Amino acid sequence: MSKRNRSIAGTIFDAANIIFLTACALAAVLPFVYVVAGSFASDAELTSRAVFFIPESLTLDAYKFIFSTDTIMQSIGVSVYVTVIGTAVNLFFTVTMAYALARRGLWGRNFVLNLVIFSMLFGGGMIPTYLVVRGLHLLDSLWSLMLPGAISAFNLIIVKNFFQEIPKEIEDAGRIDGCTELGLLGRIVLPLSMPVLATFTLFYAVGHWNDFFGALLYINDPQKWPLQVMLRQIVLLSQAAAGDMNSMDPSFVAPPDQSIKMAVIVVGTIPILCVYPFLQKHFAKGVLLGSVKG
Repeated sequence: MSKRNRSIAGTIFDAANIIFLTACALAAVLPFVYVVAGSFASDAELTSRAVFFIPESLTLDAYKFIFSTDTIMQSIGVSVYVTVIGTAVNLFFTVTMAYALARRGLWGRNFVLNLVIFSMLFGGGMIPTYLVVRGLHLLDSLWSLMLPGAISAFNLIIVKNFFQEIPKEIEDAGRIDGCTELGLLGRIVLPLSMPVLATFTLFYAVGHWNDFFGALLYINDPQKWPLQVMLRQIVLLSQAAAGDMNSMDPSFVAPPDQSIKMAVIVVGTIPILCVYPFLQKHFAKGVLLGSVKG
């Protein structure tokens, strides 16, 4: 094939790639744009227009309904607390255990590593986990949302593999300078592991922020409900209000259920989206670096 033909083929291939990737990007972004637009739309517009990306008339009724009490702000505070502290707990246990398992001379290393792999394939299930949480007296405690999943076996193995890829000569130089194992971890290993740590920080944080089922099982006190559970209650209350308007004040106009659901999605998604751009660049590098060697 001539250089000219190869150039034409390459141009066609690049154009096809651009078209395909643009279509994938639009398929991912446009639904969320529609949700954001629908959260600001009126009841009549949501009923009359099947899909739109810019509302004809802006209204804040759905957001006023969501933020009509202080409980939503309290639930946001609970979610932020669980996300920050829970992510710190996850990283502490994951890093310390991964660092220990990365030491090939550690006695019993293979046995513990096999137990970790076994936990990836088999889990106790919901009822045994609930019994463990109850037995540890963690019910109605925010620790019940953080401790049961303190270590992800998959993340642990990736971090362990990453630690094993750090050149042994660097650690030997640190030992010659008088570093202990904790000194090596804090002064040498962790600074070199920022890509993988940033990646799993976001993974753990998103998991805690979106956690809904754990709070539904373990938390009975409404004062300790995280944002996701509180938003569920708001949706249920809005449906109940729309279904029983006779008991409401005649001057009260309930926002449309669909608009509230869209506003709930926006409120639950925007905070974690604000964090994502700062860590996104570490994703590919952080995951792939620890995923090759055993």
